[in-house]
Amino acid sequence: MGSAGDVAALTAARERIEFSSWASRQVSDLRKLQFQVADKSAARALVELHNNGAFEAGLIVVGTLCYMAWLNELGAKAVAARTEDIDLARRQPLKLAVPLPFLQTVQATKLPFVVAPGMPSQPPPTSVKLPGREGLRVDLLAPSRTLGATVRIPEMEWHAQGVPHYEYLLDHAVEATVLAGGACIAVRLPKPERWVWHKLYSSVSRQGSPEKATKDLLQAVTLAAILIEQNDELLDDSVRQAPAALRAAAKKRLPAIRRALQSHPQALDQFERALG
Repeated sequence: MGSAGDVAALTAARERIEFSSWASRQVSDLRKLQFQVADKSAARALVELHNNGAFEAGLIVVGTLCYMAWLNELGAKAVAARTEDIDLARRQPLKLAVPLPFLQTVQATKLPFVVAPGMPSQPPPTSVKLPGREGLRVDLLAPSRTLGATVRIPEMEWHAQGVPHYEYLLDHAVEATVLAGGACIAVRLPKPERWVWHKLYSSVSRQGSPEKATKDLLQAVTLAAILIEQNDELLDDSVRQAPAALRAAAKKRLPAIRRALQSHPQALDQFERALG
C-alpha cells in the first residue's frame, strides 16, 4: 500500500474498501429487485479475469451470462436465468502486454478449477470446471468454420472451441457490466441484436440437445421483444448484416417464433418483416 505514515496511500485504500462495500450492498439490493445476478463462483472467476485486463483486452462474455447482463442493461424483467457455465470468446488476438495464461488465471481465484476433458477428436482442452456434476464450467470460444474445431489462443496459452459465424456475433462488442456475487464487473458483450440472430442459429444447430435448443429460442425471442419495444429498427439493420446461414436458421424457426410471440404482436410483426 505504501510506507508507514503515508496518509495519502492509506486514505486511498480506505476509499477503495468503502466503495467495494457500497457496491456489494447495491448488488444485494438489485438482486432483491429481481435483477439477474450470477453466483459467487462466477464472480470470482470474472473478477480475476477483469483484474488481469482480459475484458479490456477484448475478451467477450457470451452465452446465458450475456443474456442475463442484457436483461439488466435494458431494465427488463424476465424469468430468472440460471447457468453453471461462463462462456467467453475472442474475435481476434487479445491486446495484452504479456501473455495471460488461462488456466493459471482462473486457478488464482483459489477455487479448485481443473481441466475439463475434451472430446476424443479434440485432445487440447478448451474448458475448465469445478468438481461435481453441477460445478461451474468456464469455456473459451472463438470463430471457426467448423463447429467444435480447436482454435489455438496463444496469448492465453490455451485453446478455444470453434463456433461458426462468431465473427458476426463478436463484431462491434460493447462495454457493459455483469452482476455476480457481490460484485459489479465491467466486461464486454456482443450487441444484443446480433446475439438474437446467432442464438436462433444456435437453436437450429443443437439437433441433439432439444432442451438447450428450446432455451436458446426462448432467450432469443425474449430479448428481441425487449429490443423491439425500445427500438424497432435494430433487428432490421442487424439481419441485413447477418450471414445467410443465420437468416436461413431464423426463417426455419419462424413457426416456433410465432408461437412464442403470440402475446407480442409488435415483436412478431418485426420478425416477419425483417425476415421478408
